[in-house]
Amino acid sequence: MSWGGFDERIINLNNARQVNEVRQFLSNFDLIFDETAIEYTMALYRDNSIIATGSFMGEVLRNIAVEDSLQGEGLTSVVISHLLKAASRRGIFHYFIYTKPEKAHLFAALGFKEIGKVEPYAALLESGLGSIDSYCREISASAAKLPPENRACLVVNCNPFTLGHKAVIAKAAAENQGVVVLVVSEEKSVFPFEVRLDLVKAGLSEYNNVVIVPAGKYIVSAATFPGYFTRGDETVLAQTRLDAEIFSRHIAPALKVTTRYVGSEPYCSITRAYNQALLEVLPQKGIKVVEMPRLAINGEIISASKVRQAIRDNDWQTVRRMVPDSTYLYLISDEGKLIANIIRRVKSRH
Repeated sequence: MSWGGFDERIINLNNARQVNEVRQFLSNFDLIFDETAIEYTMALYRDNSIIATGSFMGEVLRNIAVEDSLQGEGLTSVVISHLLKAASRRGIFHYFIYTKPEKAHLFAALGFKEIGKVEPYAALLESGLGSIDSYCREISASAAKLPPENRACLVVNCNPFTLGHKAVIAKAAAENQGVVVLVVSEEKSVFPFEVRLDLVKAGLSEYNNVVIVPAGKYIVSAATFPGYFTRGDETVLAQTRLDAEIFSRHIAPALKVTTRYVGSEPYCSITRAYNQALLEVLPQKGIKVVEMPRLAINGEIISASKVRQAIRDNDWQTVRRMVPDSTYLYLISDEGKLIANIIRRVKSRH
């Protein structure tokens, strides 16, 4: 479609030439374009050259850029409008935008609200149906049965739920009047979210001062870990600190938590960096961080990744040592065996 002398085109993500044109254009802005992690891309062309582009994956609008010489000509608005219409046709009515902090005002002028910012790496804004305010009201209601004072929080993935997870949560439950366990909702793990949520609930059923709540889209999610537009060490700094900033600014006050518990991380560098970000950011906001050493049995540290490796190796004796009864019973069920077969076929960190 032609607009103001420019051609508005949908990019065919299976067309190597078109993809390379977008990638080359975005490289001028130090933006990374991975077509395998993109659902939809559009671009504005002038004389068959890209002068603006934008993409989305689910609710996240990304890789939005306008040629420097055309800044202030309204092209950002054209790109955003196109993306929102395309997303709405796919049933998506809530939107996130990542940008550099110095560009956040451009999207605020288009109706987006800033929900987190970490200088100089990233700012996260949102628009559409639903908001972080409504999310905070929902999680606050979920935790309403807990005593209002001396609350703690943990964020867990549990892929699957192990005795190590249970040990950290048990420590929090013993040291606080109430504990909120937020289970990561992203479907990036071999165990589906609903299964992970059920395993956490089953494994913690004896604790009457613990509530288990879906973490949703505002913590450890595709929205709060912007790995696509920063490089190397900056990726880790941006994603971990932005997530910590959103937790301290919005989620902790909504849940009335004053302490965040984490397990130490000897294996995964990203998780270790995330813990470090929490230790640096949260105390500045008045939130204590307690890091508990990983539980070990006979000198062997328990981790979900070791459980998955034991499943690959058909080492059910090791699995049995590392997980609670409820997780083990699920793993040997017909449904659990299907996931075990997937684990054996797929070599993935998650």
